Amino acid sequence: MTLILGIETSCDETAAAVLKEGRVMLSNVVASQIELHRQYGGVFPEMASRQHVLAIIPVIRQALADAAVSWDDLDAVAVTRGPGLAGSLLVGMNAAKGAAWARNLPLVGVNHLEGHIYSNWIQAEGNTPDKAFPVLVLIVSGGHTELILMSGHGQYQRLGGTIDDAAGEAFDKVARVLGLGYPGGPAIQNAAQKGNDRAWRFPRARTRNAYDFSFSGLKTAVLREVQRLEGQDLSISRKLTPGEHLPPQTIADLAASFQRALVDALVEKTVRAAQETGVSEICVCGGVSANAVLRQSMREQSPAPVSVPPIYLCTDNAAMIAAAGHYRFMAGERAGLDMDVIPNLRLIP
Repeated sequence: MTLILGIETSCDETAAAVLKEGRVMLSNVVASQIELHRQYGGVFPEMASRQHVLAIIPVIRQALADAAVSWDDLDAVAVTRGPGLAGSLLVGMNAAKGAAWARNLPLVGVNHLEGHIYSNWIQAEGNTPDKAFPVLVLIVSGGHTELILMSGHGQYQRLGGTIDDAAGEAFDKVARVLGLGYPGGPAIQNAAQKGNDRAWRFPRARTRNAYDFSFSGLKTAVLREVQRLEGQDLSISRKLTPGEHLPPQTIADLAASFQRALVDALVEKTVRAAQETGVSEICVCGGVSANAVLRQSMREQSPAPVSVPPIYLCTDNAAMIAAAGHYRFMAGERAGLDMDVIPNLRLIP
């Protein structure tokens, strides 16, 4: 039996968790910074790293206490190496190195995106069955939108990804345009519940690679429509006052129509890839996978079973890092104390 302590500080969540056998979650502690960054409409990197410094030790102690384990019970420490904000990553990395050195524990570096993938392996609610490869993975988060064919543990083939904005980034930017606040994903979803998703037919971009995504044009289309509705002169470059003169129902309709266009693009290309690759299952992960319309549409249209983590494992957490770390640990991977963070670390070199 393996017990892995996972540590995650890639952006604005300070997290630690303990997993047994890479799947059974004994604890999962997350200290969120959302309220701290909300005033800026996004993550303020320097403030995020300072907050990690304050939170990291209490969060690790709480994870061990919640799991009812001691340092002597652990088999390894897994930590996010990248991608992410350099300052934030360094806090988690240094904490993990210190713990590994002080307790003579093996250290395992984990790619943040791989962590999101393995959130689908965690037995968070009941006895989640294991996966039969090959599996198609859709990673949708604030900084990444990727379609990955997974033929085994640690074996990845990139089929496509965003050529501009990631899905989560598009949610944040459109929410700002509509004056809905931060973070954009939940704000758009909440507003869209009262809207008509057919009020506007926003564009679904065509890409050269059938499995690539593009959301920049969709974001711009929403901005142009808001400017048109507010009677702004598009020839004058000035800051948009978000939704200043738009009635609530119009905002709701815009949010719903945008959400529908983005979800349609994600689902259409994922379903096509699943049909053409003959996978046994589709795994959706990352912060945007918490979106209810995406979950429902994917399950309704998919030719294969669809796995999506519970909401609290969709956003950044350390349980997913411990899960990915377990499989790398079992494969014999060990990192030295000279391991460094890589802010632009790629899942597939």
